Amino acid sequence: MHSLHQDLGVPPAVNASGKMTALGGSVLGEDVIAAMGEAARHHVVMDDLMRAVGREIARATGTEDGCPTTGAAAGVAIAVAAVVAGTDLSRIEALPDAGDAPCEVILPRGHSVHFGAPIRQMIALGGGRPVEVGSANKVTAAHLSGAIGPRTAALLYVQSHHAVQKGMVTLAETVETGRRHGIPVIVDAAAEEDLRRWPATGADLVVYSGGKAVGGPTSGIVCGGAEHMAACRAQYNGIARPMKVGKETLFGLVQALRAYGTAPADDHRVRMEKLAGRLAALPGLTTRVVTDEAGRAIHRTELTVDPAAAGRDAARLAAELAAHGVHLRDHHAATGRLYVDPRPLRPGEEERLVAQLTALLEGEGR
Repeated sequence: MHSLHQDLGVPPAVNASGKMTALGGSVLGEDVIAAMGEAARHHVVMDDLMRAVGREIARATGTEDGCPTTGAAAGVAIAVAAVVAGTDLSRIEALPDAGDAPCEVILPRGHSVHFGAPIRQMIALGGGRPVEVGSANKVTAAHLSGAIGPRTAALLYVQSHHAVQKGMVTLAETVETGRRHGIPVIVDAAAEEDLRRWPATGADLVVYSGGKAVGGPTSGIVCGGAEHMAACRAQYNGIARPMKVGKETLFGLVQALRAYGTAPADDHRVRMEKLAGRLAALPGLTTRVVTDEAGRAIHRTELTVDPAAAGRDAARLAAELAAHGVHLRDHHAATGRLYVDPRPLRPGEEERLVAQLTALLEGEGR
């Protein structure tokens, strides 16, 4: 029996890179797939469903309310639109033209990231004008305070491995600065795993991906105070209309949120230590186990590639593996390092990864 993968010519990939949008986010659990199937068989009043899903988000995040989105990028745009236009329909319909409303969104220069698209563009879609402060490796609370003026709409803090990890103002300092000046704080915590940690900091609006750590379909979450969440939902009458979420996605997201954190924790460190030991025997590879650079509880196997011994540099090795359907985490390929992320690897795929690396480094690929 032919599958659509075969018919479309896009075979399933071995994902050792992480919960990546470019690789389809998450492989869904059977309970999530069943929930999406249930939604597909019925009509529903979407406004009622959006509010109900908001209550589920609130329970999962410990906040007053929530608003589902098509993804974390959409969540940032919608959160910015909410603080710029509120629930004023005339302003909502005029966005991304903010008119005379405060629209400046201040962010540390080291947080002006590109995650597949620039975060500055997401701010602009929501009617905001990004204002970067400080330097790429040095931003203080004084930089934030000095940039605040009558047109300031929000402070934005990006919690991500994409962001600069040293010399940056802390979230606590950002929240304190926002409180002192009466300015809301938006946190982009797209790939973070602890759904309650970031709202508990006092941030006003927190954005998560629903399709990464949570393990739901491609989707997003904004959570926070009831007033801000009402403003987020109101944006579906404006810039969020082309970002609208289908009922199937909403049901899948709810099921993923309800199941999140109930499965036994996988000891990734032990798995990655074993893998590191196996791969260290291959020519041109030096291996070790490292923790996530952004502080998440993730252990990965790091592969440092010696081009002379391996017959190719790290970037080429990653490209050759990808051509065989095996995708490593290659954010640092330019520095000679590749990573294996254990979270998305399914049973048997780790063996395929080892076999393909062995074939390239010891076989005809040399």
